Amino acid sequence: MTKKISTSATRRKFLGGAAVAGVATIAMPQVSRAQTVTLKMQTSWPASDIFTEMAQQYVDRVNSMAGGRLKLDLLNAGAVVHAFQVLDGVHGGQIDMAHTVTVYWYGKHKAASLFGTGPVFGFNANEGLGWIYNGGGKELFEELQTKIMKLNVKSFFAMPMPTQPLGWFKKPVTSANDVKGLKYRTVGLAADLMQAMGMAVAQLPGGEIVPAMQRGVIDAFEFNNPTSDKRFGAQDVAKNYMMGSHHQATEYFEIMINRTKFDGLPKEHQAILQYAAEAASSANEWKAFDQYSKDLQELVTKDKVNVIRTPQSVFDAQIKAWDGLIATLGQDPFMKRVMDSQKEWVRRVVYYTQLNQTDYRGAFDHHFPGVLKT
Repeated sequence: MTKKISTSATRRKFLGGAAVAGVATIAMPQVSRAQTVTLKMQTSWPASDIFTEMAQQYVDRVNSMAGGRLKLDLLNAGAVVHAFQVLDGVHGGQIDMAHTVTVYWYGKHKAASLFGTGPVFGFNANEGLGWIYNGGGKELFEELQTKIMKLNVKSFFAMPMPTQPLGWFKKPVTSANDVKGLKYRTVGLAADLMQAMGMAVAQLPGGEIVPAMQRGVIDAFEFNNPTSDKRFGAQDVAKNYMMGSHHQATEYFEIMINRTKFDGLPKEHQAILQYAAEAASSANEWKAFDQYSKDLQELVTKDKVNVIRTPQSVFDAQIKAWDGLIATLGQDPFMKRVMDSQKEWVRRVVYYTQLNQTDYRGAFDHHFPGVLKT
């Protein structure tokens, strides 16, 4: 006699087997079994600088996404190498990574400054990052690193920095003639620009600026933004803060890693290092809007700083000086290709943005009449 099997028993057996199979699937996820890697990342910034906080935003995003399999340890400027020497440190393996700006190593090749603090063709920093990521910039930078300079370095870009102020002066700048003969701190191609305008330029890292001003080594200086400037005491050595300039209209952080170390990482860790730069870029910019604006107000109200818009004659003189530098730099075939690529991007992208954007200034003046004096 054939034994009848109940439908309910069969269903229970099937579901039980499915449950076991499901448990097995959950217990064996398809994740990397790579050994945990810790990378040391040194910045070019002192501990007190807001840029260190921005570097930490990148580190936090990497560490959170990597699930413990990849960890970044953040070191301040000078922990292993000098602030201006992080490229050598990463290339040579003394440090695994660095958080810096390309202009800090422009002394090795002036093209470095084109990827952050180059000529003013009309794009802002967000549009400049667009050129890097979508207009051919990252491919040109890779060519500079690997083929021209033969660096063992891989880099990502982050943080569209606001225009950098002309800087701090003992007397207000009322015309382009006022800057002639001044001993002035800046870096990169901006140094060439200011020299062409009649200044004597010293290239110093942020932590050395105020002591140099106190000793009379320099008469005036710029660094980057109201928060960084305020934190290292700019308001204690000068009271005239000139806002707006063509010397460093755009800049971005360069997050560099030793290429051998990068190539040896699992693909998902390489992706985390790359895409965390893009995520931190937004976080950095939003933080800057908040903190820079607060500190500028405090410089005015608490520290009694005379905050002044740079006069038009200075902008005009800078554009003329840039024209001369562009002609000189363009004698180098690679640098000419970089600048031509930027101009092609600007012609198309900035045509769209300038033609399309609304009258922000008019709207501001409507709601806050008299606040902007220029």
